Amino acid sequence: MSRTRLYNTEAVVLRKSDLGEADSIVVLYTPHLGKLRAVAKGARRPKSRIGGHVELLVHSQMLLVRTKSLDIISQSQTIDSFLALRDDLWRTSSAIYVAELIDRFTAEEQENYPLFRLFIDTLHQLCWSRHGDIVLRYFELHLLKHLGYQPELQQCLVCRTPVTPGANYFTPTGGGVVCPHCTSQEVIYPLSVNALKVLRFLQSSDYPEVDRLRTTPELASELERLMQRYIRYLLERDVRSAAWLDRLRNEEIGHPGT
Repeated sequence: MSRTRLYNTEAVVLRKSDLGEADSIVVLYTPHLGKLRAVAKGARRPKSRIGGHVELLVHSQMLLVRTKSLDIISQSQTIDSFLALRDDLWRTSSAIYVAELIDRFTAEEQENYPLFRLFIDTLHQLCWSRHGDIVLRYFELHLLKHLGYQPELQQCLVCRTPVTPGANYFTPTGGGVVCPHCTSQEVIYPLSVNALKVLRFLQSSDYPEVDRLRTTPELASELERLMQRYIRYLLERDVRSAAWLDRLRNEEIGHPGT
């Protein structure tokens, strides 16, 4: 996308790293420019004017200067710092997981406004929802939808017949459900009736409806395993923050109920 030398954009910080003695390189996700890398000069100085506005997961309005290498953040003003995320380890870790997925799945400078809105809505939802696991499953499904990887949950991937309640299976390699009659050609995992119902519900609902959903720990664990297998297959690698979430869950550190 063509850009003038000086341009404004909303942005959420996905990732940041140190540059030199006082600068930072920040990876941003924006509504109309997609993912960008930029330099925040002097951001690590104690009295920096922009330091607090370019922290991880902060949603800001930014003025940037285009250069031949990395663009430079000239001004930044916070729109929302999602303070509730920062007071709770589980919520913070969940938000970092969301940011890592967006970072891993997207290429630079590819606009995806629906994905940006999903990102913002998910951060808001994580701030107050007591059902963090369901929020993450919703986010994963809709992230995949906006990127063209929506799993097929209505009909068998092999024979194309409608999937009915029963002993069905999920295949990460095919990206969807396989019926009991077509199990010989795919890497498959059992998919319970309730898991299929929840995945379909999440795929067709919005956050206000999803927040009313309740699951058992066993069902929540099944849904997480299925989604992680699919995401791992698509990325061809593990998501680092997912392992940290597993550790927090096993130790029951600040984990909201599902």
